[in-house]
Amino acid sequence: MKWKPDRMAKKPIYKQIADYIESGIDDGTFLADKPLPSERTLANDLQVNRSTIVAAYDELQANGLIERKKGSGTTISRDIWGMEKKRIPNWNRYIEAGSFLQNLPITQRLREEMTEEDIINLASGELSEGLFPTTTLKEIAGSGEFPETLGYDHPLGNEKLRETIAAHVKEYKAINTNPSSILITSGAQQALHLVVQCLLKAGDTVAIEDPSYSYHLPVFQTAGVKTLPLPVGKHGINPDDLVSLLKVHKIRMIFLNPIFQNPTGTILNYSGRQRVIDISAKFGIPIIEDDPYSLTSFNGEKMSTLKSMDLNGNVLYISSLSKIVASGLRIGWIIGPRAVIERLSDAKQQLDFGHSAFSQRIADKFLQPVYFNPHMKRLRRQLANRRDQIISSLQFHIGDYVTFYAPEGGIHLWCRIPTKINEMHLLEEAIRRGVIYLPGSALGTRSTYIRFTFAKEDEARIDQGIKRFSEALKHFL
Repeated sequence: MKWKPDRMAKKPIYKQIADYIESGIDDGTFLADKPLPSERTLANDLQVNRSTIVAAYDELQANGLIERKKGSGTTISRDIWGMEKKRIPNWNRYIEAGSFLQNLPITQRLREEMTEEDIINLASGELSEGLFPTTTLKEIAGSGEFPETLGYDHPLGNEKLRETIAAHVKEYKAINTNPSSILITSGAQQALHLVVQCLLKAGDTVAIEDPSYSYHLPVFQTAGVKTLPLPVGKHGINPDDLVSLLKVHKIRMIFLNPIFQNPTGTILNYSGRQRVIDISAKFGIPIIEDDPYSLTSFNGEKMSTLKSMDLNGNVLYISSLSKIVASGLRIGWIIGPRAVIERLSDAKQQLDFGHSAFSQRIADKFLQPVYFNPHMKRLRRQLANRRDQIISSLQFHIGDYVTFYAPEGGIHLWCRIPTKINEMHLLEEAIRRGVIYLPGSALGTRSTYIRFTFAKEDEARIDQGIKRFSEALKHFL
């Protein structure tokens, strides 16, 4: 098959395939007396995931153009121009029409590839199974301690867990708070969605880092919120850039990940953090601080969060256990003024009536120093080893072609590639060779960068992944 979908086009690939087949039915390329290619065959011919072909055939079936029968395959409808057959809803059109926007196409593409067993995953922002404290969590889960209630818990989350978190952030992050100012969420992702949906409205403008994880999410577009970029350098954002934006725009919020920033791994230095706090206080603009990584400092140094420096209640602080314990626990939290926390809690209750009693109980026990401290010591050591491995592999395999900043914590490495290479063509070549990562344009305005994440794979697979990437890169050089 000579025709291939255009991966650079805005139209989803499954719709391109559906349109191609529909045109082929009209012009006789596909004949009524012969079956259409099977899902697997067509996926191989077009070099796409099988689920993409399933979606294309769903589209054609909904439009009454094809018939699908188990055991007989897929054929052109015998009543293609008639009205005899009952029609089914075109669910794909409903999907596209929904107000809650889908992930970026590149995100969907990578998610498909993550299910492949032989792919080396340098894209996913989660820990590998080997970094989970599995033995300890099993011990806690099997200790015989049962949640006090299996009914709906407190609207803010389990009170004992919130007391433990209040003590935890005071000990490890110098944040003074109380249980009534903490809301338990399903990870930091839900916390961010609650903030955007409850505290902003369509037409509002916010400032976000460029690049940043926030660029990766459609949450701002879904809410009709405009984003303004704050360039991230080797020392984080420049507070002067924030002042310049404020002189021109009415900014409602500032979203920052100042410590081991995703994706750059940079740290906004102490004076820069203090300046941002002062700017927030001067203009009365709240800061949303996303802090998934500050406890991963490879040398064990405690980092001062913006929230710990906030004397006026200007910072809403978001953190979770996803990046340091286990993503499957789905335990995150927001710390902020009580009135704000109650507003966010009301919205969360409408969504899910609160969090799982079991995961909250496990998190409460695990956050006790006897479990938490040994785990974090081991985690920092393992992440540092993996950071060293990915740097060593880059230098060995492609040191002359790429540049990068070596982070002192976190799980990401931000790597610059030669400007003459098309990043999407490079990604597809890398996927063909069995490795995935996140292109820079998915995280901001810089298409000459890519993000490698070194928490999902062990040292041996990291080296093999960089070797495969180097082969893909050299294919274009």
